[in-house]
Amino acid sequence: MSAPASAPPALEVEGAVGAAPVLAAERWLGVLTSADESVLARVEPPVLDVGCGPGRHVLALAERGTVTLGIDVTPGAVGLARGRGAPVLERSVFDRVPGAGRWASALLLDGNIGIGGDPVALLTRVAALLEPSGRVLVELDPPDRESTLDVMRLRVGGIPGPWFAWARVGVGAIGAVAGRSGLLVTENWTAGDRWFAALARPRSPWTAPVS
Repeated sequence: MSAPASAPPALEVEGAVGAAPVLAAERWLGVLTSADESVLARVEPPVLDVGCGPGRHVLALAERGTVTLGIDVTPGAVGLARGRGAPVLERSVFDRVPGAGRWASALLLDGNIGIGGDPVALLTRVAALLEPSGRVLVELDPPDRESTLDVMRLRVGGIPGPWFAWARVGVGAIGAVAGRSGLLVTENWTAGDRWFAALARPRSPWTAPVS
């Protein structure tokens, strides 16, 4: 008789003001939802998952034969992802990232458009990691929520990671944020109670050859 599977370690987010609500660990560590699948159905390989956490999207893509890599700055989250067999690196998106300029898709899910506290700087950096026709697939706050800025850190099994700035961007603000990053919103969609957008570089206008 096999031993029962151990419960996953608690995932908590601690704000700088001291609150530490438990995050949706069943979502981060569980099976993909229909909302997650709506994003993965839109990716083109290779795929970079920025702020991959425990790696559920990276693992799902890798198991489907899609070339993918996850990066995250929280050691505990990276350890969980590696323990599940997900290809991940403990790395900031603002540091050197393998394959720069060759990624076809980048994921900023579970609110990760807030990484660094400056969505424009983040999207500008992520766009630089993509191939010219690549897309960023982002998860957003609902349209009735205002954009905010906070400082927080992630705890995995009670062990804290580094503090980081974190922003929240609502659906209504993404067009302006994308434009300041040199990107356009090419698609918006909802799945379940979650909101998403696809961003890409503007296409250069075609110029007729001179005869």
